[in-house]
Amino acid sequence: MTNRKALGRGLSALLPDVPAESQNEGNIQFIRVDRISPNPFQPREVFDSQKLDELARSIAEKGVVQPITVRRYQGEYQLIAGERRFRCVRDLGIETIPAYIMDVDSDEEMMELSIIENIHREDLNPIDIANGYRRLIEECHLTQEQVAQKVGKDRATVTNFLRLLKLPRPIQESAQSGEISMGHARALLAVDQVEMQIDLWKRLVKNSLSVRQVEEAVRKLNNPPPEKPRIPLPQTAFIEDAENRLRTRLTTKVVIKPRPKGGNIEIEFYDHDDLDRLIHTILGE
Repeated sequence: MTNRKALGRGLSALLPDVPAESQNEGNIQFIRVDRISPNPFQPREVFDSQKLDELARSIAEKGVVQPITVRRYQGEYQLIAGERRFRCVRDLGIETIPAYIMDVDSDEEMMELSIIENIHREDLNPIDIANGYRRLIEECHLTQEQVAQKVGKDRATVTNFLRLLKLPRPIQESAQSGEISMGHARALLAVDQVEMQIDLWKRLVKNSLSVRQVEEAVRKLNNPPPEKPRIPLPQTAFIEDAENRLRTRLTTKVVIKPRPKGGNIEIEFYDHDDLDRLIHTILGE
């Protein structure tokens, strides 16, 4: 199909980013909003309400400058790109919207276009980008190398985004909401254990740690200073005598481990009955 080949040449070949008046009139049409259904393959999970409000005010004042992109679908139209513009126009009660109509026959091609278009948006959060790459691989059956070519990135960049999906869900949601940055998320990936990742994430959110501070904390977590070897205290005659007296009284093995201040007494027992016997003996029952 011609459109599939065009996709390989770059996103702009299919999704022009210019005002309607500069387009061939045969490509741009004003379509009734109620004839357009949302994109079922929309990769964006989080929409910033403040930015939506700003866009709505702009559209109310100046109209829709950049057309949305749709395909013909079951006698009506289905959105490919321009979800936020579509939502704002619909919420403002505007009846028509300028749209660039594409010839897209399959759901797979529709999904590919939708994901790639959204990935190129500057305001898309890193987790939604990562999920977009994942869907291209799993649902469009592309390799990481093919994904990299289609989105105009190197393979290492695609791999780094995909690795973010290994983070615990709370941390992913934090990155989606903008609470932490891509740099923070990548730093947390280096933590060896999930529990430690969660603890460090909570600390960075609470204290507004920088990426550099998180990276330093990760290094300390993964490379703790070696514990100083404990030098055993000399066994004194008093300790030996105490152990012997307890062994004789309790008729079981007893080990006293002294420390500079205090110490521990280990009393060995063999089963529940033996433990019950020791309790009665110690308590004098």
